Amino acid sequence: MPFRQVGDLRIFEFKSFSSEVLTHGIVTRNGGFSSSPWNSLNVGGGLGDSEKIVEKNIRRIFDALGRAIVSKYDVWQIHSARFHVAELPYEQHRADILVTDNPELTLFMRYADCVPIMLYDPQAQAIALAHAGWRGIVENVPAVAVQALTSTYGSNPANIIAALGPAICKECYPVGVEVVDQLKQALGSDTTHTIVRRNGNPHLDLWSLCEMLLHRAGVNSIESASICTATNLDDWFSHRAEKGKTGRFAALLGLVG
Repeated sequence: MPFRQVGDLRIFEFKSFSSEVLTHGIVTRNGGFSSSPWNSLNVGGGLGDSEKIVEKNIRRIFDALGRAIVSKYDVWQIHSARFHVAELPYEQHRADILVTDNPELTLFMRYADCVPIMLYDPQAQAIALAHAGWRGIVENVPAVAVQALTSTYGSNPANIIAALGPAICKECYPVGVEVVDQLKQALGSDTTHTIVRRNGNPHLDLWSLCEMLLHRAGVNSIESASICTATNLDDWFSHRAEKGKTGRFAALLGLVG
């Protein structure tokens, strides 16, 4: 598997992204300072963990990836399809998609079952980082992220390289009938292949949904981690598997200047 060890930190990296042009990583839950149930590299605030320890964990991640902590650009994630253009001076907004072409900034988001989506346009030298659970997918987060690159930097979707990080798998993600109905209403009947039945209950395939929506948006190059957060708790936080008593792991994406 494409993991890189940096000190105590274990970092997942995509084969599609060259370290010569991008700094990126999805960092496992180990190597931090948080105690149970956030153990140990929790980067999520407002969960009961010490804010000072969370900040200390984040700084450790930035040091490991060789990015200055002052370059961190994050958002208040709200399970939406809102996007924000990251530029200086820093301002925190409510959104689930960040885009930038500034190598001085490092896009940063937090996850615990939802899909980390990374996009890179090598022609426009622009990037996007997004967060998509079922609510975000109903609002078409993958396509909105592509459109954000297109409208902001003139990207051609055919040039964009996409990567989907660790998330909860279909076997571990039962949803209600109302979720299925919202998906079909918003995205069309061809979402049927992304919904499977286990013991009579619908389960959602988030990776397949993201891939479908990226293809619809004109993206052809897609790499998926295909690692389930809920069945790999030694590496990842999982809101579902840990019944909400858990932390958040980090995804970072930045252009190399």
